[in-house]
Amino acid sequence: MTKGSQKMHDIQMNFIISSDVKLRFPKLRVLTCRISDVKVRKQDTELENFKNELINSIKTQYNLDSLKDAASFRAYRDFFWRIGVDPTKNRPAAEALIRRILRGENLPRINTLVDAYNLASIKTEIALAAFDADELKGNLLMRLAETGAEFMGIGMSKPMILQGNEVVISDEEKLVAVYPHRDAEDMKVTELTRNALLLICGVPGISEELLRNAAHVAMELITRFCGGEGRVIE
Repeated sequence: MTKGSQKMHDIQMNFIISSDVKLRFPKLRVLTCRISDVKVRKQDTELENFKNELINSIKTQYNLDSLKDAASFRAYRDFFWRIGVDPTKNRPAAEALIRRILRGENLPRINTLVDAYNLASIKTEIALAAFDADELKGNLLMRLAETGAEFMGIGMSKPMILQGNEVVISDEEKLVAVYPHRDAEDMKVTELTRNALLLICGVPGISEELLRNAAHVAMELITRFCGGEGRVIE
């Protein structure tokens, strides 16, 4: 067992949903997966070939007019409205990626792990998030945001000021995500990441069956292109 793997398996990390979130969104479900001993690279030829195959498949399944009628995308958009995010300006992740494909735009190329879970999100219509697990401290807590709190998301030039109706995720030291909208800059997966924590992001209207399928697809693609071993945390 490598040092990185040992560190990953020694972490006893729980995902806790606060009572205020449960009260507001009683049907919200989240799955967490650990993927250990990954080798993240800038790009991979096999992954690019798979991406092209998936893009061609997506173009036969959707068009821009019908996309808005997909039940999963409606569920995420409804959730966005309830947390104060305009889904016509900030599209839910899977929908945004599929819209890029249908408009003939290139998908973002970040690294093999991020690209793999983006493809899993496209394939399953489920929002996913990934963090460098070795940077997380203690348990993860999903809760309502504190009004005025600052959050620096990936790629942001300055922090966003939270209004208090957002759903956020924090570890025992800091915010790691505005759920399921943005992940924190300092928690992102890079080529130095050896252990990743994957969130399968549900919202009301998304069944546990769909979440478990997305977890399976994401772990299969990540381990296919990045190696390692994945498991759902029960």
